[in-house]
Amino acid sequence: MNITRISKSKDGLKQKFLVKESSPAFVNALRRTILAYVPTLAIEDVEFHKNSSALYDEVLAHRLGLIPLKTDLETYELPSECSCKGEGCAKCQVKIKLSKVGPCTVYAEDLKISDPKAKPVYPKMPIVKLLENQEVTFEAIAQLGRGKQHSKWTPGHVYYQGYPEIDIGNCPNPEEVKDACPKNVFSLTKGKLSVNKSNLENCDLCKACTSVCEEVKVKGSDKDFFFWVESWGQLPVKEILSTALDYLEGLGKDFEKSL
Repeated sequence: MNITRISKSKDGLKQKFLVKESSPAFVNALRRTILAYVPTLAIEDVEFHKNSSALYDEVLAHRLGLIPLKTDLETYELPSECSCKGEGCAKCQVKIKLSKVGPCTVYAEDLKISDPKAKPVYPKMPIVKLLENQEVTFEAIAQLGRGKQHSKWTPGHVYYQGYPEIDIGNCPNPEEVKDACPKNVFSLTKGKLSVNKSNLENCDLCKACTSVCEEVKVKGSDKDFFFWVESWGQLPVKEILSTALDYLEGLGKDFEKSL
């Protein structure tokens, strides 16, 4: 198997990879492992002292839980694996406080967090708008969790696609096929249709070309794949992938021992 990074966004949070000589089973296992098992920090418990805002406690707590927090996996442990056995300590919990009186908009950056490293990824994410004399005061606990428990702990969006394989065949209407493709994958030279190799990686297997000509066959490879990772910002893409691969390797060793 060979993995090559094809593209990377300016902030590094979205990256595209080409995985060659693999299988649908592996890339899907990696995708599911990232979504379900790579841990991140998120607010889990909220104790409200005052809340006279327009939002109920439950709604406000839900919004707080969805705020992405920078995560240091070397500092914190899952509550179930911590030496305190889930009782709550500095190794598995981050304490958060907030006290605001309106009129104002409460943003993620207003949270007072015990660990400066666990700051919100998006400081200007709005939490609630307070009118004159409205007040919100609470204490909260953030802890590591996994996406299989709740989607607020997922580290990002992950998906894959088979590398496009196109067979033009004896196409009787090449110009229509070229015009039908929204990704400019085809070229037309002296009436002859061919694949524009420089744009082949843009093909998303929409099969618009096959709808105008049945001779054209398009499918995704079952051994080469595009693999996208879009981090929400709690963890860099590299750490998301390395953590997921380590977990997969651990599962394999545990399975081997059980056999």
